[in-house]
Amino acid sequence: QVQPVESGGGLVQAGDSLRLSCAASGRALSSYIMGWFRQAPGKEREFVAAIIWSGSTTYYADSVKGRFTISRDNAKNTVYLQMNSLKPEDTGVYYCAAKTRGPPAAKNYDYWGQGTQVTVSS
Repeated sequence: QVQPVESGGGLVQAGDSLRLSCAASGRALSSYIMGWFRQAPGKEREFVAAIIWSGSTTYYADSVKGRFTISRDNAKNTVYLQMNSLKPEDTGVYYCAAKTRGPPAAKNYDYWGQGTQVTVSS
């Protein structure tokens, strides 16, 4: 079992950057597909990005392609989400999640963090 813990959220202006971190306790993250999801007020949780266990393959929602970068450091048991050129529509609670198998963009992750708030003002 692994417990993801997100950090790095905050209030920024449009065009700014933020880097979210997801550190994990419990088992090593190296065996897991790691994903980032977000949920805006009144909306469903949506896929943002994912990375497979080796870090060699990444996946992104169309809305963040070219602006966000997901990466992982298995030695530090940490996954990152670098967010550049932020827009007001990127506002939401960002969740880190882990699973061992299945489509990376699907929501059926086994372990979820508590989330970190990202607010982008215009």
